[in-house]
Amino acid sequence: QVQLVESGGGLVQAGGSLRLSCAASGGIFSITSMGWYRQAPGKQRELVATFTYGGSTNYADSVKERFTISSVNARKLVSLQMNSLKPEDTAVYYCNAVVTTTATPGIMNYWGKGTLVTVSS
Repeated sequence: QVQLVESGGGLVQAGGSLRLSCAASGGIFSITSMGWYRQAPGKQRELVATFTYGGSTNYADSVKERFTISSVNARKLVSLQMNSLKPEDTAVYYCNAVVTTTATPGIMNYWGKGTLVTVSS
């Protein structure tokens, strides 16, 4: 059973920084991509940043130049460095992994339970 465990959320003042990490485990054969999404109260879940193991990254326009995603495939780990945080970045941040597993054929999509990031003004 694939599990994604996030860490690093918390409360920070506007202009501050936080680093989120996500570790994947459990029967993963290969990873297509890992990334971060967020959901603010009353809003839909949205993409923040993704890292594809062909070497490409993708960022939401709202976080470009402020957030940086990095990953170590061999360690099944993805991190999100968030700088110059704004109150509108407040949300629950979810780790996502698109993988193939040793147990199930095909490409599967997994989510972590989420970690809360609160940015005070």
